[in-house]
Amino acid sequence: METLARPAPAAAERMAGRLSRRIREVPPSGIRRFFEIAATMDDVISLGIGEPDFVSPQPIIDAAKTALDAGRTSYTANLGLAELREAISGEMARLYGLDYHAEDEVIVTVGASEAMTIAMLSLLDPGDEVLIPEPCFVSYGPLAEFAGGVVKWVPTRAENDFQVTAEDIRSRITDKTKLLFLGYPNNPTGAVLRRDVLEEIAEVVVEHDLLVLSDEIYDRLVYGEAHEDGHVSVPTLPGLFERTILIGGFSKGYAMTGWRIGYACAPQPILYQMYKAHQYVIMSAPTVSQVGALAGIRDAQPAVEDMRRAYDDRRRVIVDGLRAAGFPTFEPEGAFYAFPDITSTGLSSEDFAQRLLQEEHVAAVPGSAFGPSGEGYLRCSYATAIDQIEEAIHRITAFADRVRNE
Repeated sequence: METLARPAPAAAERMAGRLSRRIREVPPSGIRRFFEIAATMDDVISLGIGEPDFVSPQPIIDAAKTALDAGRTSYTANLGLAELREAISGEMARLYGLDYHAEDEVIVTVGASEAMTIAMLSLLDPGDEVLIPEPCFVSYGPLAEFAGGVVKWVPTRAENDFQVTAEDIRSRITDKTKLLFLGYPNNPTGAVLRRDVLEEIAEVVVEHDLLVLSDEIYDRLVYGEAHEDGHVSVPTLPGLFERTILIGGFSKGYAMTGWRIGYACAPQPILYQMYKAHQYVIMSAPTVSQVGALAGIRDAQPAVEDMRRAYDDRRRVIVDGLRAAGFPTFEPEGAFYAFPDITSTGLSSEDFAQRLLQEEHVAAVPGSAFGPSGEGYLRCSYATAIDQIEEAIHRITAFADRVRNE
């Protein structure tokens, strides 16, 4: 068959100008661009993408294989496998004392990203304001905007351990404010919210009758005093259960990024609206991934703890190494990221990351990708082997010494 002639590029550009403004005005992810470049280079050490370097625990893999061999390739119920929802409900009760009904207050999603998307679609009307503490994960703002929300950034600071405070939130509330979006343990800073800080935030939320969306995907990855105290789940705070959507998933703690499996928990009247969005957008999460996640909860808890301990060891190596290289580095207590202050080099975050990749073949993410407060910082993931981290620190140190002497 003869190949049809392509129209002139200008014709496609003209059509692109007719696309949705909300899509055209949202920039592409500030994370991915560096790794598209890195993929074309040799000998690159990646401290960039937030992905465990561990293979999913064996019980998860075995359960998925068994399910496929048994022909479990059909849809599940829209909300997800009943057994998995019961297991998630049980985990929330065991870990945090939360009482979510498996039959109508838990939904299984295609990663935490889908959970956030359908939550935003369910919570926001056009013009509703969303308060988002930053630095934060790159998708929070765009997802709110896709749903018609208006993002109001709430800066956080290293001198306050990158914790958002009640006063930070209160000072930005208007008569249009509807939703507070919290993401702790935090990506990119590694910060956690202490209970006393959360209690003060809860008072402001209840006073102003706000809804809360809490992304707790890193809840199983906490260290140091935060681990000793235990992760504080947002809906456990007084007055917050009935107004909070809790987002979680298996990508980080269970090393299941490629399985694309997450969940949301919320009171039934809220979850029902999310369920409708999920039905039309997705229908149901992948069956084999749900089977794997169920096996993860039931049989992979020792592996989850082993991985957490390994990240903790790596955390000490990267933080100590960055500090020795002359970069003040906040003590991360959650997730698997260090967030060094690179202002001593005189370079912007973007320039530092670009030159580090080109000159030393180390890939990291400029802090500015995560919001205005991230400028002057660099996100370095320690979800990679210690020997790779040590070599990356050696290269970063050499780069910094060179730049400072230019």
